[in-house]
Amino acid sequence: MPNCTVKEFQLIEYYFSNRGPTRRDVKLGIGDDCALVQPAENKSIAISCDTLVENVHFFPDMPPAALGYKALAVNLSDLAAMGAEPAWMTLALTLPEVDETWLSGFSEGLFEAADYYGIALIGGDTTRGPRAINITVHGQVPQGKALTRHGAKAGDWIYVTGTLGDSALGLDIIRGAQQASAENKAFLVNRHYCPTPRVLAGQALRSLASSAIDLSDGLISDISHILKAAAVGAIVDVNCIPLSQAMRETVSEEQALGYALTGGEDYELLFTVPESQKGALETTLNHTGTKFVRVGQICAGSKLKLQLNGEPFTPPYYGFEHF
Repeated sequence: MPNCTVKEFQLIEYYFSNRGPTRRDVKLGIGDDCALVQPAENKSIAISCDTLVENVHFFPDMPPAALGYKALAVNLSDLAAMGAEPAWMTLALTLPEVDETWLSGFSEGLFEAADYYGIALIGGDTTRGPRAINITVHGQVPQGKALTRHGAKAGDWIYVTGTLGDSALGLDIIRGAQQASAENKAFLVNRHYCPTPRVLAGQALRSLASSAIDLSDGLISDISHILKAAAVGAIVDVNCIPLSQAMRETVSEEQALGYALTGGEDYELLFTVPESQKGALETTLNHTGTKFVRVGQICAGSKLKLQLNGEPFTPPYYGFEHF
């Protein structure tokens, strides 16, 4: 047996086997050709995958624990947007070499998120090459209750959770393109490294929201997916966009709105709620401890209109595109 194969199995055994939460619905996990799971009765399976590539999605000097946490968190955000409960994940890890210090930190961050959200690692793969992390997550949602992008209707109200733009500003601070006080820098960089997937909020919204999406590419880009899927338009009041105190203290209002509207990687939820459900929304989401604000309304047509102080607004662009 080639030595590289032995090392691969040792790597899996030491850093990834028998770690994370134990779930009764995992009938066979790591160690065979496939994993076996038993979905709950009357549940649909929600599946999402995401790839993070070194020098494309993260810098080589990103703390490995933060990378492990974020690699899982960004996938969990997709489950949150569907109202799904996290269940199982697989991990495909490509590494240029076996770096035990890096692997130890990465696995610690990965399983910190896995333990918190109750998702079990059930399989995956390792291979040699430029560093890249691919995670596929599986969640469960009651049949017919999954949130989607295409349910928004004219008259529905538009909401977002949390504050927006912090991650993009944190990235610019890491890159040296922006400066911040020590306290604000710590907050903003942490928002980039360790996003909070709104899993409980997504599940709470299953009976209230008409559509939902997670904010991975920036509010303008992501709300446009909802508008296209539902064949509707929207008016967003830029004055209502939630900004953190750290953001307000670090950049100008115009820059802050640019980060919030186009920066991306916030992994908050954007969702729409019919007028008839507005009253129940505050009570329901308050039980999850999630802050949220109304930022606009769905309307007829197909265009997104941004307004600041009642006037059309065009933000500076801070977004990311692969190609």
